[in-house]
Amino acid sequence: MPELPELEVVCEVLHRRLIGQTITSVQVLQPGGPIVVRDLIHEGFEKTLAGAIFADVKRRGKFLIFSFKSPLPEFYLVINPKLTGRLQLSTPSEKKIPKTQVLFNLGNGAQLRYVDQKRMGQLYLSRDLNTIPDFARMGPEPLDISLEEFKARLKPFLGEIKGVLTRGDFVAGIGNAYADEILWEAKLYPYIKRSKLTPEEIERLYSAMRTTLLNSIEKVREEMGENIHLKPREFMAVHMKTGQPCPRCGTPISLVGANQRITNFCRTCQPGGLTKGMVTNLSK
Repeated sequence: MPELPELEVVCEVLHRRLIGQTITSVQVLQPGGPIVVRDLIHEGFEKTLAGAIFADVKRRGKFLIFSFKSPLPEFYLVINPKLTGRLQLSTPSEKKIPKTQVLFNLGNGAQLRYVDQKRMGQLYLSRDLNTIPDFARMGPEPLDISLEEFKARLKPFLGEIKGVLTRGDFVAGIGNAYADEILWEAKLYPYIKRSKLTPEEIERLYSAMRTTLLNSIEKVREEMGENIHLKPREFMAVHMKTGQPCPRCGTPISLVGANQRITNFCRTCQPGGLTKGMVTNLSK
């Protein structure tokens, strides 16, 4: 799933490449198009967007928000890529990635493509962002809150700290992968209950969140370039690095599968006891 660092860089590239460009036409390609495309203004997805000029692109949590210069009443195109959604900038002659769902043909001859292998993401047309599922309930951006606000927002949550980090109503934009990275940076066991964290550990978590996200944005920016359909994550310390040595202590990275989610961590740097009933596959 694209998370804050990837989507932040995608947003930067799209801002450079799209602002001022006209959408000449839109093509919904796949039979599952109605699953992916959600027209909340009920005036026709392709019809509404044809002729619209990109005015701005912003990121909010795991959503990309496009606004337009148009004689029509103001509307937004909002993309929530979820697990497998990607955007691609290409030329019409370039071979389509399998499961390309939607094509936006641009006035400069380029195409913006939405690709989604499992058709789990959505593209919304809306005049009110709060009508988009999960949008209104998002918490603040994790890089925009102070330590004191972080502490206050954390207090009501009682569950395991990794689960709290990935809740969009706590902070927006952190998913499974970057939660692993943040907790490794903070030297915190992913399954420790929030109520068991000491004040010092909470401060460490806040610092690790900021450091990890800011550093990751820089690394993604370097490795992604203009290829916004890529998801560079080789630089990560622990996520999807099962069995590889921890960059800090050399212990093989462990993997735990629980609640249909993969968690990677270092048992030496992030000590803690496994919860009974977890499905585990720890490297020896």
